[in-house]
Amino acid sequence: AARNCLVDSNGTVKVTDFGLSRYVLNDEYTSSAGSQFPVRWSPPEVLLYHKFSSKSDIWAFGILMWEVYTLGRMPYERLNNTEIVREVTAGYRLYRPQMANERIYSIMTKCWHEKPDERPTFQDLVMVIQDLLYNLH
Repeated sequence: AARNCLVDSNGTVKVTDFGLSRYVLNDEYTSSAGSQFPVRWSPPEVLLYHKFSSKSDIWAFGILMWEVYTLGRMPYERLNNTEIVREVTAGYRLYRPQMANERIYSIMTKCWHEKPDERPTFQDLVMVIQDLLYNLH
């Protein structure tokens, strides 16, 4: 989640999760097995089968990108946890943010592929994002 990103004066971003925002907004879902995870940042395989992997992290990175390009909007802001589980597992994906061009949104949607093996790796994302940054100049 964007709220877990710290940016220093040099522009270095550090991703953290101190649980600082849990008392502000409880967006975690307790599964029948008793484990908690953030529904709004979770892919179908986590929502349905509690299957975590680097590919579920890729999904969450796509949600983080969406948060950045919406200037911090809440993912699925009009849905509660039960509705999010139903919609995401049925194929619903977040809309293209106004500030994101088609190429940026394409990266997001690749991160949100239904099949984890079809999502990019973090190595893939580094190359794509470096290419995007290089082509800005």
